[in-house]
Amino acid sequence: MKSSELGLSAMYRILKKSGAHRVSDESADELRRIIEDIAIAIAKSAVDMSTHAGRKTVRGEDVKLAAKPFTKF
Repeated sequence: MKSSELGLSAMYRILKKSGAHRVSDESADELRRIIEDIAIAIAKSAVDMSTHAGRKTVRGEDVKLAAKPFTKF
């Protein structure tokens, strides 16, 4: 089992803030896995954008632009 960059307790809090009365270990772990997969995809896209722009530094605007396909607001 690989280690995660995100804490499991944060997933419990997110689910609770979203209205869950009770949270299973499986649901918190699955949420963590999904969020981490999305974060990695956004980060890779942001790195590609900064590289394409000729920069070594990833800026906030790169992350915002890379996250657009994942936001529905």
